[in-house]
Amino acid sequence: MNEKIRQIAFYGKGGIGKSTIASNLAAVYAERGLNTMVIGCDPKSDCTRNLRGDVDIPTVLDVLREKGAAKLGLSELVGGKQVDMDEIVYKGYKGVLCVEAGGPEPAVGCAGRGVIVVVDLLKKLGLYDSNLDVIIYDVLGDVVCGGFGMPLRRGLADDVFIVTSADYLSIYAANNICKGISRHASREGSPLGGIVYNVRGAIDDLALVEEFSHSVNSKVIGAIPNDSTIMESEIYAKTTIEHKPESEIAGLFRDLATAIYENKETVSPAPLSKEELARLAQQIRQKTREKHLIGGG
Repeated sequence: MNEKIRQIAFYGKGGIGKSTIASNLAAVYAERGLNTMVIGCDPKSDCTRNLRGDVDIPTVLDVLREKGAAKLGLSELVGGKQVDMDEIVYKGYKGVLCVEAGGPEPAVGCAGRGVIVVVDLLKKLGLYDSNLDVIIYDVLGDVVCGGFGMPLRRGLADDVFIVTSADYLSIYAANNICKGISRHASREGSPLGGIVYNVRGAIDDLALVEEFSHSVNSKVIGAIPNDSTIMESEIYAKTTIEHKPESEIAGLFRDLATAIYENKETVSPAPLSKEELARLAQQIRQKTREKHLIGGG
């Protein structure tokens, strides 16, 4: 494998903005001349949409099913030319390579296991031995099951970044992800590189997210505010980097891209206990009530 590839995984609760972060950072790296690939590991298969102007691409698992290749081994798939690279890898903004893992048929199989199949297939096709500079994994993190935890277990990513807001469910999911990272980091799994604060939900409270980050022995590596420019860009199915390149929010995405690419500090996190998580939940509820009272006053 090409050892120079910078491999980054984004985990977080569904709907927390992982794809927004991942696609904008991919656009930044591509503009800087880095050969970049995004692998969408969410069954919704919409991780790369804003890099391709709202044009859907076939998912890897759909391609395999259409070819009746589910029972074939990877060597047969590649050696027998059952799957060609251009059937599952598509170019997006500034040449970013886009891959969507996809999911199983409804009520059949495990989406997480599909992630393992996809990465192994891309390796067999030689993509990991190419001239790639950056690979970004956009991974669902409501639960860290075997497949979705694959980048953690195999140490595939150099480091993992958890995307969270200040609401309880996002932090609860972030804490569960920390448990998964901690479980595998001691066995050559991927370590935690930091927390990305993406403002969503009822309250905007960076201090609270910083408190959580400090409690798990990590740091907030960057913060993205709730900005209408992001929503406007996504209405046009573009990244903010492409749609409003001179905007303030585009500058924040560029700063975050630099901080993550150059990050050298990683940890095996110390997830919060149930009691610590309960105390944090009380803080969140209190701050939410205070905001509601002030807003209603």
